[in-house]
Amino acid sequence: MEEKNPVFLVSISFAFLISFSVQTINASPSIPSLYAFGDSTLDSGNNDGLNTLFHSNHPPYGRDFPGHLATGRFSNGKLATDYMVSNLGLKELLPAYLDRNLTGGDLLTGVSFASAGSGLDELTIDLTKAFDMWKQLDYFHEALRRIKREVGGMKSRNLVEKALFVISVGTNDMLFNYYDLPRRRLEYSVSEYQDFLLQELESFIRRLHRQGARRFAVAGLPPIGCLPMQVTLRSVEHMLGRVCVEQQNNDSRAYNTKLQLSLLKSQASLHKAKIVYLDAYNVMMDMFTNPHKYGFDRTLEGCCGTGLIELGPLCNELVWSCSDASKYIFWDSVHPTQAAYLIIANAFQKTVLSHFNH
Repeated sequence: MEEKNPVFLVSISFAFLISFSVQTINASPSIPSLYAFGDSTLDSGNNDGLNTLFHSNHPPYGRDFPGHLATGRFSNGKLATDYMVSNLGLKELLPAYLDRNLTGGDLLTGVSFASAGSGLDELTIDLTKAFDMWKQLDYFHEALRRIKREVGGMKSRNLVEKALFVISVGTNDMLFNYYDLPRRRLEYSVSEYQDFLLQELESFIRRLHRQGARRFAVAGLPPIGCLPMQVTLRSVEHMLGRVCVEQQNNDSRAYNTKLQLSLLKSQASLHKAKIVYLDAYNVMMDMFTNPHKYGFDRTLEGCCGTGLIELGPLCNELVWSCSDASKYIFWDSVHPTQAAYLIIANAFQKTVLSHFNH
């Protein structure tokens, strides 16, 4: 039998690996990249160098992340967008745009521009010192210039047109300006304030569209009244103990109804735009209503510390944390666990992606 040339065998193996990698990377060729904008639910580390209290680049954050690294994600591990890019076959994790190790290649498959503490209202930014949505847009414009240098103008325009733009924002505005601090409550009814926020969001989407974006997935508000911090703040009012704040949940539902109408209006008025609503509210409410269906034992408190108020700097190495975060919906008093984010990402995979597979 003829002896095989070892160099030939290595070449064949190498070619196979390259072919396999390309097939994996292009598992969803209709969506070549994902770009995220918004608040801490999508921030994978952009706040790390920012002068703000909204930091999570310290233990025990990230304890279940690959390498047990506290990257600036407000969770014990991955975010929903990390699972999204993995499900799309783009890469394992969605990096922060301000990550010092970010490469030009990373930009081509997507990054997060989100900033923990961000919102649509300037008063939110005055309080949190996060990057507002317009600063995030500026960073995207900067990234576009880098992408053009990487692949050229025509390819960059094609990439952006096919990319998916995920937006999740608004919760901080309601928390910091209406519920917990009544700064806007003195000026607006809750319905009027929602309309104000939606006008700002519509303006943001239009500006992204002018930058070439065509495909959008926009998340609605979660059940704000079930966030452990909100439950804690209102628990003294309830003889039944820790229960969701129903009025805040009603407000979230009302906002989400308006949001869906606003997105339809924007889609109709923006050339070639496809805008899909991401229903975070009902996905999370099903976790609260049927926790054992998802393997959860704890629903209204976080894993970190007492789970009642710990967040950011209060969630640190000095406080006790639960041994198994996968049993909890929340990691700290506001942010979901990796396990909950996986459920949200899987719902996105089933209900949203089909709208863009053509």
